[in-house]
Amino acid sequence: MRVTPRKKTRLGRFKFISVLFSTTLSLFIVGLFGVIVIQAKTLTSLIRENIEIQVFLNKNLSSSALTEIGNVLESKPYVLKKDDKSGIQFISQDEAAKVFLQDTGEDFAQFLDDNPLRDSYTVSIAEEYQTSDQIKEIVEEIQKIEGVFEVTYMADLVESINQNLTKVAIVMGGFILILIFTVVMLINNTIKLALFSQRFLIRSMQLVGATRGFIRKPFLLRAFFFGILAGIIASALLFLIIEYTKANIDGFALLQNYTLLYYLFGGLIVIGAMLSLFSTLQAVNKYLNMSLDELY
Repeated sequence: MRVTPRKKTRLGRFKFISVLFSTTLSLFIVGLFGVIVIQAKTLTSLIRENIEIQVFLNKNLSSSALTEIGNVLESKPYVLKKDDKSGIQFISQDEAAKVFLQDTGEDFAQFLDDNPLRDSYTVSIAEEYQTSDQIKEIVEEIQKIEGVFEVTYMADLVESINQNLTKVAIVMGGFILILIFTVVMLINNTIKLALFSQRFLIRSMQLVGATRGFIRKPFLLRAFFFGILAGIIASALLFLIIEYTKANIDGFALLQNYTLLYYLFGGLIVIGAMLSLFSTLQAVNKYLNMSLDELY
């Protein structure tokens, strides 16, 4: 059966729509995994913010001595500072007694004349100082401050968090490499298949004297446009999913880092454009260099 020009046009449009769909789907999958990575990073930061050092002070210190110790701790580079808020919290012995009563339900004041608890500072440690060795050095340094009685922290918890986060990072890094390789191959092969039907058009343009640059130009422009469009569509879908999930799941908003998300969306657009452009250039050059027998 003879294929009319109108049917050929429809067939060509369908192939390029399939390229757009495949590229969008591939970028969406990459973006979805990127969102998971960003949220995992945010969750890691939230977990690390809970790594604290308890600094217990000597009894009967004056108010000026307490303030001086607080100022010394505040000046240390390893103290967490977030949104202009200090990572140091002072807890008086009376406040500690109230917390103890709330947690245990036991009031030691009934059988003890003196409050055995001490004034203390709770110090949140910045993420870049949270290796086991660094925290040990920090503890030793704080212990030397005049007026400090004892410094404690949950060493097992710190070690467990660091080990588990390292394992997760290795696994996710492996998935990212596999995913990137798969997506590149998928987009590349899809574009090659779409251009396969255009190989005789390319040869016809060569036969009438068109230069290589003139032949490549419309294909590259279309590929570049489709890559950008695919990146925009994938980013828009991801944004809608994130906003829908945030509105329907309590606490999900805490995992959002919009600065990194916007970088991710921009990256998807650039990746879509560059991959489409490179794959199209490679496919067009392939058909430009083929002999007539090879085209068949």
